[in-house]
Amino acid sequence: MTHPLQCLTTLVLFLCLSATAATAATAPRPLHERVKHAEADSNGVKIHYVTIGKGPLVVMIHGFPDFWYTWRHQMEALAKDYQVVALDMRGYNRSDKPKGVEQYSIKLLVGDVAAVIKHAGAKQATIVGHDWGGMVAWQFAMALPGQCSRLIILNLPHPRGLSRELANNPQQQKNSAYARAFQLAGAHRMLSAEGLSRWVRDKAARARYVEAFKRSDFEAMLNYYKRNYPRLPYKEDTSPVVKVKAPVLMFHGLNDRALLPGALNDTWQWVEKDLTLVTVPGSGHFVQQDAAELVSRTMKMWLDLKNRPASTPAR
Repeated sequence: MTHPLQCLTTLVLFLCLSATAATAATAPRPLHERVKHAEADSNGVKIHYVTIGKGPLVVMIHGFPDFWYTWRHQMEALAKDYQVVALDMRGYNRSDKPKGVEQYSIKLLVGDVAAVIKHAGAKQATIVGHDWGGMVAWQFAMALPGQCSRLIILNLPHPRGLSRELANNPQQQKNSAYARAFQLAGAHRMLSAEGLSRWVRDKAARARYVEAFKRSDFEAMLNYYKRNYPRLPYKEDTSPVVKVKAPVLMFHGLNDRALLPGALNDTWQWVEKDLTLVTVPGSGHFVQQDAAELVSRTMKMWLDLKNRPASTPAR
């Protein structure tokens, strides 16, 4: 005869296993398994992107060294109410990798984003950019204002601010030594997929980064610096200002050693509408991952506020 305690133990074990199985069955699959993959044609250059969700279009542009997966936290936060698109910039991961420095001019990079918006079936979008993606996002907003409804920038000061600091701030000049090194011939031979992935803290995510970088072109990555980053002797940009017409939200991790926060000063002089600046103490250059919850939550609140009809009262 089975002892009652043994029966109770068996029942508890069965219930626990059933609950675990039910949780596993209802838990969402990882983001990289749920996104849809697509390719846009940018004058013959294939730009790979992933998309998830429905609603107003939000296009996210990564920087160096990165790929679309850097936005995984923000994509999860926005997908319920927005169609979120994250692209691989040319040279990276599954996008084409055209040869030649001139293939990485800002004008062509802006065109890549426009091609993605068109392929996604939209006429305009909220543009989100980090690092080099932030530079492209700033330039996109200025060059194609009708296609940029809102602008979100992460750890990339306005080009005017960066130009001023490079010309006048010795500490920024010192901290930009890495960019000057990247401009040297053959610098890409010093890079590796594993080395470029060291900044990624999450081990599972880092493995995905190594895979993506093995599909990437290191020389193409550095062509962004060779073609677009200012060179010595640094001179402040004094050309006529083209103001950004879209509302702007900026995040800046204050521990960023590559792009110092002094370049944020006077940003309000280069935008026509409201500017919201969120500085994040303790966060470094990759603020979208270092402070993922804060960035995702703030981004969602800001977009919801901007997309609320004027007649809808605040809750």
